[in-house]
Amino acid sequence: MASILDQYEEESARQASGIRQSPAQSLQEPIGVGFIDARLETESPIFNKKKVNFKPPDTITHLDVCNNFLVMVMSSNIMLRLDLEHPDNPDEVEIPRAVDDKVHKIFLDPTGKHLIISMKCGDNYYLSRNSKKPKPIAKLKGHLIDSVGWNWQNANEATTSAILLGTSKGIIFETELTANEDSRFFQGSLDQYLRQLKLATKPHEMFNLGRDKPQPVTSLQFDRLPSTTMTEYRYYILATTPGRLYQFIGTVSTSAEPPMFMSLFQQYETGVETVQFLELPGDFGYSELHLFFPKFRQAATKFAWMTGPGIYYGDIDVTGAAGPNSVLSNAKLMPYPKEADEKTAPPVSMLLTEFHVLILYPDRLKAVCVLNEQLIYDDVYVERFGRLLGCCKDPIRGQVWTYTTNSVFKYKIVKEARDVWQMYLDKGQFELAREYCKDNPSQLDKVLTKQAEYLFENRKYEASAAMYAETQNSFEEIALKFIRLPQKEALKTFVQKKMSALRQSDKTQMTMLVTWLIELYLNQLGELKEQGMDDSDDYMRIQEEFRKFLGQTRVKETASNNRGVVYDLIASHGDVEDMVFFAVLMKDYERVISHHIQHENYKGALDVLKKQSEVELYYKFSPLLMQYTPKETVDAWMTQHKYLDPKQLIPALVQYDHQKYREQGNEAIRYLEFCVHKLGNKDGPIHNYLLSLYAKLQSDQLMTYLHLQGEDVDDVSYDLKYALRLCSEYGHKRACVHVYSLMGLYEEAVDMALSVDVELAKTQADKPDEDDIELRKKLWLRIARHVVEEEKDIKRAMDFLHECDLLKIEDILPFFPDFVTIDHFKDAIITSLHEYNDHIKSLKDEMEEATQSAEEIRKEIQSFRNKYAFVKAEDKCSSCSYPLMVRAFYLFPCQHKFHMDCLIADVLPSLSGSKKSKVDQLQRKLAERDESVPYRKSTSAAQLGVNKDADVKAELDDLVSSECIYCGDFMIRCIDKPFIEDDEWKSAEVEWE
Repeated sequence: MASILDQYEEESARQASGIRQSPAQSLQEPIGVGFIDARLETESPIFNKKKVNFKPPDTITHLDVCNNFLVMVMSSNIMLRLDLEHPDNPDEVEIPRAVDDKVHKIFLDPTGKHLIISMKCGDNYYLSRNSKKPKPIAKLKGHLIDSVGWNWQNANEATTSAILLGTSKGIIFETELTANEDSRFFQGSLDQYLRQLKLATKPHEMFNLGRDKPQPVTSLQFDRLPSTTMTEYRYYILATTPGRLYQFIGTVSTSAEPPMFMSLFQQYETGVETVQFLELPGDFGYSELHLFFPKFRQAATKFAWMTGPGIYYGDIDVTGAAGPNSVLSNAKLMPYPKEADEKTAPPVSMLLTEFHVLILYPDRLKAVCVLNEQLIYDDVYVERFGRLLGCCKDPIRGQVWTYTTNSVFKYKIVKEARDVWQMYLDKGQFELAREYCKDNPSQLDKVLTKQAEYLFENRKYEASAAMYAETQNSFEEIALKFIRLPQKEALKTFVQKKMSALRQSDKTQMTMLVTWLIELYLNQLGELKEQGMDDSDDYMRIQEEFRKFLGQTRVKETASNNRGVVYDLIASHGDVEDMVFFAVLMKDYERVISHHIQHENYKGALDVLKKQSEVELYYKFSPLLMQYTPKETVDAWMTQHKYLDPKQLIPALVQYDHQKYREQGNEAIRYLEFCVHKLGNKDGPIHNYLLSLYAKLQSDQLMTYLHLQGEDVDDVSYDLKYALRLCSEYGHKRACVHVYSLMGLYEEAVDMALSVDVELAKTQADKPDEDDIELRKKLWLRIARHVVEEEKDIKRAMDFLHECDLLKIEDILPFFPDFVTIDHFKDAIITSLHEYNDHIKSLKDEMEEATQSAEEIRKEIQSFRNKYAFVKAEDKCSSCSYPLMVRAFYLFPCQHKFHMDCLIADVLPSLSGSKKSKVDQLQRKLAERDESVPYRKSTSAAQLGVNKDADVKAELDDLVSSECIYCGDFMIRCIDKPFIEDDEWKSAEVEWE
């Protein structure tokens, strides 16, 4: 930590240096609606200096920092290495030297792993980060190294990979140094190779830079260019002397043997390519070249060359836009900043950041912005720190370091790009300005406003409107600005952009803007119509834009909530097409269909009806559509059959005049047949109406339909009485016969059938149940009478005797005339007499069989009276297993024996409810009579009671002892009864356990 005195002197130096601030660093006024700049204090400067709390034991001569690793050389030739992550563990290394020899320069690679030390006597050493002893580079003995071009793509800590070395004699070497600590392998292997870049035509001459005499190579930088092949790499090499900047661009094979850059330089020596260089006059004997890398190992984007006339800076363009032999573009020469009373002194060193060039003088550090070449920082060093010797920048961490003979300072770069947006804005580079203020809404709003004004002034109104919409400027002010323009496209663009930026909660603003935009579109379309250009491409384009606008989700939602206003707007302009389009968009199909019907466009109405899914509209508009487009309407119904209720369509089906529009009736029949046959509809109204249409229009299909419905009254879907009335009304007698038959009115059916066909009447006469002999005979007699009396066909009447067994000759004789000859029915009478004779004989035989059966029954009854069985004293009840003789009992022929009460208990559950009640009643009667026996005094009364008891017992026996419960039907009926009842499970489980 710096002492209080150091801090005081540092602040005094800062104030004395007059550190400049850009206008953006001062307090800013509010820039418009929506934003307020809340900065109340001056921001810290971009370059924030801090003295490192370190007092070197000797005078500092050289210092470099890379990758947070610091290397410092002192006048005693002691090198101090310090890992800034662990500053408490410095490492001292002694540099070998001759007497009075000093360090010329040190070069630390970007990773901080490799160090090259060049001594003034011409000795050169290599020191790796893990080594404590510098190793001499023998092949470079006698050369003063002024510059090193490090390989920025190298990721190997053990080797430097291919690097370039520039000497004070203008020679460029290529080499690769390896940090190998194996002493046996080390000898002669420190530099894997070392090659001077020679002329191809003159092998004995070296490639050196300079005009008449060799010039020192003050800086070397190289990096890889994008390549289109996988077999070659493209490189560019920048080399500087005090007055020249050279560019070398060429390809290197991926399989080339070291030195890899030899082929690149040969193309210049052989004359294939001309050496490209820039020469600036007035050098002061040295120069520096620095590149800016956005990130480590990314391609460089900027360069700066410190030379005599000033700082030559620009961009690195690897795309080839600067030409095939150059990577430098947008280059400018910036003079050194100088105050009026300032002493002229050449700069000591220079550094390049993203937007600034730091120029180091013996007594101060100046920072100049490369965007506007303005001096924005001037830091004067007090004399007690000593003379400024140099500066360096950590290429990875981005920190800037300066050092004097006895002090080290570190600069932290804070928000270097904070004011870049303003500089780009002043230069009119709006896109770059937006890029550097996209995180600051207030600054971005300024840039957008400025760009919008610029576009407006250049008559790029639509682009200006889009830009204005992104700002926080007053909506009314900007809208008025575009309203004054004759063309409204810019105004539309502005309103649309503003609308798209609204939040979901801004309902009112959204409604206003949507309504305004609709009005703007309608005005444009209306103007074109008035000019007769409603068929032009412009009209079609605007209409298409209008419809796309209405189709946007948020617009559609807003219009839906205010559809009345939109309808009124469109209607006020008389735009029927867009009215229909909007109604369809809003799914207001009722309005669209009504519009088509109003204009007698029934096909169009039906098309809209088919596209929507609201079934109520089918029910509403089908009656009218059925009159004009019956076939298409029925087709639509059949397509939507899953969603339509045929009963609801009956009003549409009846809307026709079959005399004038017979086609409608036929289409109605087609739909009803579809419902009945395809959909299996059983609704009575549907079938009744279909029946009525058959009766009126397609009588040939009537009987087919009736037969398909069947002859089961429960399965018939139509109303029989309604069907009978219709058929009678329209004279369909066969249908009437069929309906009479279904209704069970066989007499009416036969009577009606006789007026049509005798065969039909005979069919109807056979339909009553076979058990209803009297009715069947009656029906046949009606037919016979009709044949005899109406048709006078006696022979056919005689045939009925063979067709129906119920009729006899004597049944139809009364129908014959009195004077008919017997020849027509002589055979029938003889046959009838023979049948009577056979019948009498069969009755006689049956009487004899009955007499014999009665005799046998009497004998069997007599034998049962004398039948008996033995009951032993030890016999037990088959149900309860207790002695049988203790109570009244029953004995069955199968030898099963039951107590009376046991048998009743077993039989009672299987009896019906009425029989159970009867058994209980009989048991109560017997119990009452047993109680009343001791009080009977009269013998006649006693005898009467005995007889009644016998009757009760006999009745009880008939109910409970008609059969053995083990051997009779009772056991068969109980086959599905479980062995263990539900209420006995628990006791059974306990017994089993």
